[in-house]
Amino acid sequence: MKLIHLSDLHLGKRVNDFSMIEDQDYILLKILQIIDAEQPRGVIIAGDIYDRAVPSAEAVQLFDNFLYWLASRKLQVFIISGNHDSPERIAFGGRLLDMSGVHLSPVYRGTVEPILLSDEHGDVAIYMLPFIKPATVRGFFAEDEIVSYTDAVATAIAHMEIDPSRRNILVSHQFVTGAERSDSEEITVGGLDNVDASVFEPFDYVALGHIHGPQSVGRETVRYCGTPLKYSFSEKDHCKSVTVVELGCKGNVSVRTVPLAAKRDLRELRGTYDSLMLKSNYEGTKTDDYLRIILTDEEDVPDAMRRLQTVYPNLMVLDYDNTRTRTTSEIIGAEDIEHKSETELFGELYELQNGQPMTEEQQAFAVSLFEQIKEAMR
Repeated sequence: MKLIHLSDLHLGKRVNDFSMIEDQDYILLKILQIIDAEQPRGVIIAGDIYDRAVPSAEAVQLFDNFLYWLASRKLQVFIISGNHDSPERIAFGGRLLDMSGVHLSPVYRGTVEPILLSDEHGDVAIYMLPFIKPATVRGFFAEDEIVSYTDAVATAIAHMEIDPSRRNILVSHQFVTGAERSDSEEITVGGLDNVDASVFEPFDYVALGHIHGPQSVGRETVRYCGTPLKYSFSEKDHCKSVTVVELGCKGNVSVRTVPLAAKRDLRELRGTYDSLMLKSNYEGTKTDDYLRIILTDEEDVPDAMRRLQTVYPNLMVLDYDNTRTRTTSEIIGAEDIEHKSETELFGELYELQNGQPMTEEQQAFAVSLFEQIKEAMR
Protein backbone atom coordinates (compact mmCIF):
# COMPACT_ATOMS: atom_id res chain seq x y z
CA MET A 1 0.00 0.00 0.00
CA LYS A 2 1.39 3.37 -1.03
CA LEU A 3 0.69 6.58 0.90
CA ILE A 4 1.83 10.19 0.45
CA HIS A 5 2.89 11.97 3.66
CA LEU A 6 2.55 15.78 3.83
CA SER A 7 2.43 18.27 6.69
CA ASP A 8 2.86 21.90 7.71
CA LEU A 9 1.29 23.55 4.69
CA HIS A 10 0.88 26.74 6.78
CA LEU A 11 -1.60 28.11 4.26
CA GLY A 12 -1.95 31.87 4.54
CA LYS A 13 1.53 32.32 5.98
CA ARG A 14 3.43 35.55 5.55
CA VAL A 15 7.23 35.46 5.57
CA ASN A 16 8.84 38.80 6.42
CA ASP A 17 5.50 40.39 5.49
CA PHE A 18 5.41 38.70 2.06
CA SER A 19 2.27 36.66 1.38
CA MET A 20 3.00 33.05 0.42
CA ILE A 21 -0.45 32.35 -1.06
CA GLU A 22 0.68 32.41 -4.70
CA ASP A 23 3.67 30.18 -3.90
CA GLN A 24 1.48 27.81 -1.90
CA ASP A 25 -1.02 27.53 -4.75
CA TYR A 26 1.86 26.68 -7.09
CA ILE A 27 3.38 24.04 -4.81
CA LEU A 28 0.02 22.35 -4.16
CA LEU A 29 -0.36 21.91 -7.93
CA LYS A 30 3.14 20.38 -8.01
CA ILE A 31 2.11 18.00 -5.22
CA LEU A 32 -0.98 16.99 -7.20
CA GLN A 33 1.28 16.19 -10.16
CA ILE A 34 3.40 13.95 -7.92
CA ILE A 35 0.26 12.25 -6.63
CA ASP A 36 -0.89 11.60 -10.19
CA ALA A 37 2.49 10.09 -11.03
CA GLU A 38 2.72 7.96 -7.86
CA GLN A 39 -0.93 6.80 -7.77
CA PRO A 40 -1.06 6.31 -3.96
CA ARG A 41 -3.96 4.81 -2.05
CA GLY A 42 -4.12 7.78 0.28
CA VAL A 43 -2.66 11.10 1.42
CA ILE A 44 -1.74 11.99 5.01
CA ILE A 45 -1.56 15.64 6.09
CA ALA A 46 -0.02 15.74 9.57
CA GLY A 47 -1.17 19.10 10.91
CA ASP A 48 -0.57 22.84 10.61
CA ILE A 49 -2.87 23.08 7.64
CA TYR A 50 -3.14 26.81 8.25
CA ASP A 51 -0.69 29.28 9.76
CA ARG A 52 -3.30 30.75 12.10
CA ALA A 53 -6.11 29.34 14.20
CA VAL A 54 -8.46 31.72 12.35
CA PRO A 55 -7.21 31.50 8.76
CA SER A 56 -7.76 34.05 6.04
CA ALA A 57 -10.51 33.54 3.45
CA GLU A 58 -7.95 33.01 0.68
CA ALA A 59 -6.16 30.33 2.75
CA VAL A 60 -9.44 28.49 3.34
CA GLN A 61 -10.29 28.71 -0.37
CA LEU A 62 -6.88 27.32 -1.29
CA PHE A 63 -7.28 24.33 1.00
CA ASP A 64 -10.85 23.78 -0.17
CA ASN A 65 -9.59 23.55 -3.75
CA PHE A 66 -6.82 21.14 -2.74
CA LEU A 67 -9.25 18.87 -0.90
CA TYR A 68 -11.61 18.89 -3.88
CA TRP A 69 -8.86 17.76 -6.24
CA LEU A 70 -7.73 15.05 -3.80
CA ALA A 71 -11.29 13.76 -3.35
CA SER A 72 -11.92 13.82 -7.11
CA ARG A 73 -9.02 11.37 -7.49
CA LYS A 74 -10.87 8.92 -5.21
CA LEU A 75 -8.07 9.07 -2.62
CA GLN A 76 -8.41 8.44 1.08
CA VAL A 77 -7.22 11.60 2.83
CA PHE A 78 -6.24 11.76 6.52
CA ILE A 79 -5.93 15.20 8.14
CA ILE A 80 -5.11 16.18 11.74
CA SER A 81 -4.88 19.59 13.37
CA GLY A 82 -1.50 20.97 14.43
CA ASN A 83 -0.47 23.53 17.02
CA HIS A 84 -1.18 26.38 14.56
CA ASP A 85 -4.68 25.11 13.76
CA SER A 86 -7.96 25.36 15.60
CA PRO A 87 -8.92 21.71 16.23
CA GLU A 88 -12.60 22.62 16.22
CA ARG A 89 -12.35 24.37 12.83
CA ILE A 90 -10.34 21.53 11.29
CA ALA A 91 -12.87 19.00 12.59
CA PHE A 92 -15.87 20.88 11.19
CA GLY A 93 -17.88 18.79 8.73
CA GLY A 94 -15.79 15.70 9.40
CA ARG A 95 -18.69 13.23 9.41
CA LEU A 96 -19.96 14.53 6.08
CA LEU A 97 -16.52 14.53 4.48
CA ASP A 98 -15.93 10.92 5.59
CA MET A 99 -18.30 9.89 2.82
CA SER A 100 -15.96 11.50 0.27
CA GLY A 101 -12.93 9.71 1.69
CA VAL A 102 -11.64 12.83 3.47
CA HIS A 103 -11.10 12.00 7.14
CA LEU A 104 -10.61 14.87 9.62
CA SER A 105 -9.35 14.25 13.14
CA PRO A 106 -12.03 15.13 15.68
CA VAL A 107 -11.18 17.24 18.71
CA TYR A 108 -9.35 14.96 21.14
CA ARG A 109 -11.79 13.52 23.69
CA GLY A 110 -9.74 10.71 25.18
CA THR A 111 -10.23 8.15 22.40
CA VAL A 112 -8.84 7.70 18.90
CA GLU A 113 -10.64 5.27 16.62
CA PRO A 114 -8.62 3.91 13.68
CA ILE A 115 -9.66 4.09 10.06
CA LEU A 116 -8.99 0.83 8.22
CA LEU A 117 -7.68 0.40 4.70
CA SER A 118 -7.17 -3.04 3.16
CA ASP A 119 -4.93 -4.58 0.52
CA GLU A 120 -3.62 -8.05 -0.34
CA HIS A 121 -1.64 -8.13 2.93
CA GLY A 122 -4.65 -7.35 5.15
CA ASP A 123 -5.67 -4.24 7.08
CA VAL A 124 -3.76 -1.04 7.70
CA ALA A 125 -5.08 0.85 10.74
CA ILE A 126 -4.52 4.62 10.64
CA TYR A 127 -4.79 6.46 13.97
CA MET A 128 -5.15 10.23 13.76
CA LEU A 129 -3.92 12.02 16.89
CA PRO A 130 -4.20 15.84 16.70
CA PHE A 131 -1.72 18.07 18.51
CA ILE A 132 -2.17 17.54 22.25
CA LYS A 133 -0.80 19.06 25.44
CA PRO A 134 -0.49 17.41 28.87
CA ALA A 135 -3.46 19.42 30.18
CA THR A 136 -5.60 18.18 27.29
CA VAL A 137 -5.00 14.51 28.06
CA ARG A 138 -5.04 14.99 31.84
CA GLY A 139 -8.64 16.16 31.57
CA PHE A 140 -9.71 12.67 30.43
CA PHE A 141 -7.37 10.50 32.52
CA ALA A 142 -7.18 12.19 35.91
CA GLU A 143 -6.02 8.95 37.52
CA ASP A 144 -2.84 8.86 35.38
CA GLU A 145 0.27 10.89 36.16
CA ILE A 146 0.58 13.17 33.14
CA VAL A 147 3.19 15.87 33.60
CA SER A 148 5.22 15.96 30.37
CA TYR A 149 4.37 15.87 26.69
CA THR A 150 5.84 12.35 26.59
CA ASP A 151 3.38 11.33 29.34
CA ALA A 152 0.52 12.87 27.37
CA VAL A 153 1.28 11.12 24.08
CA ALA A 154 2.11 7.82 25.82
CA THR A 155 -1.21 7.92 27.69
CA ALA A 156 -3.16 8.73 24.52
CA ILE A 157 -1.50 5.81 22.73
CA ALA A 158 -2.04 3.46 25.68
CA HIS A 159 -5.78 4.06 25.41
CA MET A 160 -5.89 3.20 21.70
CA GLU A 161 -6.94 -0.34 20.93
CA ILE A 162 -3.95 -1.36 18.81
CA ASP A 163 -3.83 -4.82 17.23
CA PRO A 164 -0.12 -5.70 17.01
CA SER A 165 -0.75 -8.32 14.32
CA ARG A 166 -1.83 -5.76 11.74
CA ARG A 167 0.01 -2.80 10.21
CA ASN A 168 -0.52 0.36 12.24
CA ILE A 169 0.15 3.98 11.31
CA LEU A 170 0.02 6.97 13.65
CA VAL A 171 -0.49 10.51 12.36
CA SER A 172 0.81 12.94 14.98
CA HIS A 173 1.91 16.54 15.35
CA GLN A 174 4.47 16.84 18.16
CA PHE A 175 8.15 17.61 18.69
CA VAL A 176 10.09 14.36 19.02
CA THR A 177 13.33 14.56 20.98
CA GLY A 178 16.33 14.73 18.69
CA ALA A 179 14.63 16.37 15.73
CA GLU A 180 16.39 19.36 14.18
CA ARG A 181 14.33 22.55 14.37
CA SER A 182 14.12 25.61 12.13
CA ASP A 183 13.62 29.29 13.02
CA SER A 184 10.08 29.29 11.60
CA GLU A 185 8.83 26.84 14.25
CA GLU A 186 7.59 27.77 17.71
CA ILE A 187 10.26 26.92 20.27
CA THR A 188 9.50 26.00 23.87
CA VAL A 189 11.98 26.75 26.65
CA GLY A 190 13.96 23.85 28.04
CA GLY A 191 12.51 21.31 25.62
CA LEU A 192 9.32 21.03 27.68
CA ASP A 193 7.36 20.00 24.57
CA ASN A 194 9.69 17.08 23.79
CA VAL A 195 8.21 13.64 23.18
CA ASP A 196 10.44 10.58 23.43
CA ALA A 197 10.38 8.45 20.27
CA SER A 198 9.99 5.27 22.32
CA VAL A 199 6.26 5.99 22.77
CA PHE A 200 5.75 5.19 19.06
CA GLU A 201 6.94 1.59 19.35
CA PRO A 202 3.51 0.03 18.52
CA PHE A 203 3.41 1.65 15.07
CA ASP A 204 4.89 0.49 11.79
CA TYR A 205 5.02 4.07 10.51
CA VAL A 206 4.62 7.40 12.30
CA ALA A 207 3.67 10.31 10.03
CA LEU A 208 4.82 13.37 11.93
CA GLY A 209 4.18 17.06 11.49
CA HIS A 210 5.55 20.14 13.28
CA ILE A 211 9.23 20.18 12.26
CA HIS A 212 9.96 21.94 8.97
CA GLY A 213 13.04 20.01 7.84
CA PRO A 214 12.46 16.52 6.37
CA GLN A 215 14.06 13.93 8.65
CA SER A 216 13.58 10.67 10.50
CA VAL A 217 13.98 10.43 14.28
CA GLY A 218 15.16 7.31 16.08
CA ARG A 219 14.22 5.02 13.20
CA GLU A 220 13.53 5.58 9.53
CA THR A 221 9.81 4.97 9.96
CA VAL A 222 9.31 7.75 12.54
CA ARG A 223 9.42 10.62 10.10
CA TYR A 224 8.85 14.32 9.57
CA CYS A 225 8.15 15.03 5.90
CA GLY A 226 8.86 18.76 6.39
CA THR A 227 7.17 21.77 4.84
CA PRO A 228 6.60 21.91 1.09
CA LEU A 229 8.07 25.44 1.04
CA LYS A 230 10.89 27.25 2.83
CA TYR A 231 9.45 29.50 5.53
CA SER A 232 12.61 30.98 7.07
CA PHE A 233 16.18 31.65 6.04
CA SER A 234 17.31 28.88 8.39
CA GLU A 235 15.65 26.57 5.83
CA LYS A 236 17.53 27.98 2.84
CA ASP A 237 19.59 24.78 2.43
CA HIS A 238 16.65 22.39 2.91
CA CYS A 239 15.72 20.10 0.03
CA LYS A 240 11.93 20.23 0.23
CA SER A 241 10.12 17.07 -0.82
CA VAL A 242 7.08 14.83 -0.61
CA THR A 243 7.50 11.62 1.42
CA VAL A 244 6.26 8.40 -0.16
CA VAL A 245 5.58 5.47 2.18
CA GLU A 246 5.03 1.94 0.91
CA LEU A 247 3.81 -0.83 3.21
CA GLY A 248 4.18 -4.45 2.21
CA CYS A 249 3.48 -7.27 4.64
CA LYS A 250 3.79 -6.64 8.39
CA GLY A 251 7.23 -5.23 9.19
CA ASN A 252 8.03 -4.30 5.58
CA VAL A 253 7.98 -0.51 5.18
CA SER A 254 9.96 1.58 2.69
CA VAL A 255 10.31 5.36 2.70
CA ARG A 256 11.53 7.60 -0.10
CA THR A 257 11.18 11.23 -1.16
CA VAL A 258 10.23 13.07 -4.32
CA PRO A 259 11.79 16.55 -4.55
CA LEU A 260 9.68 19.70 -4.77
CA ALA A 261 10.75 22.79 -6.70
CA ALA A 262 9.15 26.05 -5.58
CA LYS A 263 8.08 28.85 -7.88
CA ARG A 264 10.55 31.09 -6.07
CA ASP A 265 13.44 29.85 -3.96
CA LEU A 266 14.36 31.43 -0.62
CA ARG A 267 18.10 32.10 -0.41
CA GLU A 268 20.87 34.40 0.76
CA LEU A 269 23.25 36.62 -1.20
CA ARG A 270 26.40 38.14 0.27
CA GLY A 271 28.72 40.82 -1.07
CA THR A 272 29.32 44.51 -1.44
CA TYR A 273 26.56 46.75 -2.73
CA ASP A 274 28.44 47.50 -5.94
CA SER A 275 29.11 43.84 -6.70
CA LEU A 276 25.48 42.85 -6.17
CA MET A 277 24.26 45.69 -8.41
CA LEU A 278 26.75 44.86 -11.17
CA LYS A 279 24.71 43.47 -14.07
CA SER A 280 27.25 40.78 -14.99
CA ASN A 281 26.89 39.27 -11.50
CA TYR A 282 23.12 38.72 -11.62
CA GLU A 283 22.39 38.39 -15.34
CA GLY A 284 20.82 34.99 -16.04
CA THR A 285 20.02 34.28 -12.38
CA LYS A 286 16.60 34.21 -10.73
CA THR A 287 16.39 37.70 -9.29
CA ASP A 288 12.73 37.21 -8.25
CA ASP A 289 13.64 34.65 -5.56
CA TYR A 290 12.96 35.59 -1.94
CA LEU A 291 16.24 36.95 -0.64
CA ARG A 292 18.16 37.92 2.41
CA ILE A 293 21.04 40.10 1.29
CA ILE A 294 24.05 40.56 3.54
CA LEU A 295 26.12 43.60 2.59
CA THR A 296 29.79 43.50 3.51
CA ASP A 297 30.42 47.23 2.95
CA GLU A 298 32.09 48.86 5.94
CA GLU A 299 29.90 51.95 5.53
CA ASP A 300 26.09 51.84 5.38
CA VAL A 301 24.72 52.38 1.89
CA PRO A 302 22.04 55.12 1.79
CA ASP A 303 18.59 53.79 0.79
CA ALA A 304 20.14 50.39 0.07
CA MET A 305 16.92 48.38 0.49
CA ARG A 306 14.96 50.36 -2.10
CA ARG A 307 17.84 50.50 -4.54
CA LEU A 308 18.53 46.78 -4.31
CA GLN A 309 14.83 46.02 -4.83
CA THR A 310 15.05 47.55 -8.30
CA VAL A 311 17.09 44.46 -9.19
CA TYR A 312 15.83 42.01 -6.54
CA PRO A 313 12.09 42.76 -6.18
CA ASN A 314 11.51 40.09 -3.53
CA LEU A 315 14.28 41.21 -1.22
CA MET A 316 12.92 40.37 2.24
CA VAL A 317 15.78 41.14 4.62
CA LEU A 318 18.82 43.39 4.39
CA ASP A 319 21.67 42.93 6.87
CA TYR A 320 25.26 44.05 7.17
CA ASP A 321 28.28 41.97 8.07
CA ASN A 322 31.17 44.27 8.84
CA THR A 323 33.39 45.38 11.71
CA ARG A 324 30.60 47.40 13.34
CA THR A 325 27.92 44.69 13.23
CA ARG A 326 30.27 41.93 14.38
CA THR A 327 31.31 44.03 17.37
CA THR A 328 27.68 44.79 18.23
CA SER A 329 26.71 41.12 17.97
CA GLU A 330 29.50 40.14 20.35
CA ILE A 331 28.28 42.69 22.90
CA ILE A 332 24.56 41.91 22.87
CA GLY A 333 24.54 38.37 21.50
CA ALA A 334 22.12 39.40 18.75
CA GLU A 335 22.69 36.34 16.58
CA ASP A 336 21.95 34.07 19.54
CA ILE A 337 18.76 35.96 20.38
CA GLU A 338 17.30 35.18 16.94
CA HIS A 339 17.37 31.45 17.76
CA LYS A 340 15.72 31.70 21.18
CA SER A 341 12.06 31.46 22.07
CA GLU A 342 10.13 34.04 24.06
CA THR A 343 10.21 31.80 27.11
CA GLU A 344 13.96 31.26 26.87
CA LEU A 345 14.53 35.01 26.71
CA PHE A 346 12.16 35.53 29.62
CA GLY A 347 14.04 32.84 31.56
CA GLU A 348 17.31 34.67 31.04
CA LEU A 349 15.73 37.92 32.21
CA TYR A 350 14.31 36.15 35.29
CA GLU A 351 17.75 34.75 36.17
CA LEU A 352 19.38 38.17 35.79
CA GLN A 353 16.74 39.73 38.05
CA ASN A 354 16.65 37.00 40.69
CA GLY A 355 20.11 35.48 40.64
CA GLN A 356 18.78 31.97 40.01
CA PRO A 357 17.06 30.13 37.15
CA MET A 358 13.34 29.43 37.03
CA THR A 359 12.12 26.15 38.46
CA GLU A 360 10.47 23.58 36.19
CA GLU A 361 7.09 24.66 37.56
CA GLN A 362 7.85 28.32 36.76
CA GLN A 363 9.05 27.36 33.27
CA ALA A 364 5.84 25.44 32.64
CA PHE A 365 3.79 28.43 33.83
CA ALA A 366 5.73 30.76 31.52
CA VAL A 367 5.18 28.42 28.57
CA SER A 368 1.45 28.28 29.34
CA LEU A 369 1.25 32.07 29.68
CA PHE A 370 2.96 32.71 26.34
CA GLU A 371 0.72 30.14 24.66
CA GLN A 372 -2.35 31.94 26.01
CA ILE A 373 -1.02 35.26 24.69
CA LYS A 374 -0.38 33.74 21.24
CA GLU A 375 -3.84 32.18 21.15
CA ALA A 376 -5.41 35.55 22.03
CA MET A 377 -3.46 37.21 19.19
CA ARG A 378 -4.56 34.69 16.51
